[in-house]
Amino acid sequence: MKRMFGIVAAMAATGVAACSAKDAAKTDTTTPAQAAAPAAPASKASFDPATHVAVIHAKDFAFDSPDSITAGWTTFHFVNDGPGLHHAQLVRLDSGKTVADLQSALKVPGPLPHWIVEVGGPNAPDPSSQTDATMNLEPGQYAFLCFVDIPNHEPHFSKGMVRGLRVLPGTATATSPEPTSDATVTLADYSFTIQGSLNAGKHTIKVVNKGPQPHEIELIRLAPGKTMKDIGEWFAKMDGPPPLSAIGGVAGFSAATTTYMTADLTPGNYAFICFIPDAKDGKPHVEHGMTKEFKVN
Repeated sequence: MKRMFGIVAAMAATGVAACSAKDAAKTDTTTPAQAAAPAAPASKASFDPATHVAVIHAKDFAFDSPDSITAGWTTFHFVNDGPGLHHAQLVRLDSGKTVADLQSALKVPGPLPHWIVEVGGPNAPDPSSQTDATMNLEPGQYAFLCFVDIPNHEPHFSKGMVRGLRVLPGTATATSPEPTSDATVTLADYSFTIQGSLNAGKHTIKVVNKGPQPHEIELIRLAPGKTMKDIGEWFAKMDGPPPLSAIGGVAGFSAATTTYMTADLTPGNYAFICFIPDAKDGKPHVEHGMTKEFKVN
């Protein structure tokens, strides 16, 4: 990187030396290094207080997200700019803890401290894809994390995918309504129960965690001719193209909590999966049978 910067700076200096005498007579306070420095990319993140929609972009390995939003029902529109798989796990930091405290805690092996509370967030869609998740947030300090560890089993938060979010008190005129759903998926130890018809088309799905542990809902579409056994074998080796497409869902959220997700379903075979580590043995909940296959006609 230092060598690259040196080459760019030298090219800028050569350009200045080649200016005409007329140009040289002009006052120019820009140094070669300043002329060479690329402009910082404009943020794509946003928050619309009228609609309560926050836009988040993710890439290898950073979040581009709003610094603050207001409390209430908020839809997070998550765009995965890739090239890897990412999600935006949202956690609330209780007991006056800060993002710096969170980063320190993440370096310690074992369960997360009690003051780190999982509240949802958009789960992982494929690169160059997007998804929506909606949560009811109270004021406080929050942070986005990416726990995805594909491809080398190193969680992306250890590579810099941690970003704070401040949720500010809202006003009576800025409240947002709870979404209206056309289907409900209830999560429990260790099952998914679907109420309503998940046929082809767009859906707003109510997601309820009956607990007693935190759970997540990741929606996948199986590749034609592939089974859950094929998916399990692929996750074990991570060899070759994945036999699935990641659609999205809701990242980990606590028991007795309601969230919402959207999905635009096309005909095919799908499954809901929970990868949250179990509180008793540390195994992902999928290993306890927490999957639910369904077909869309």
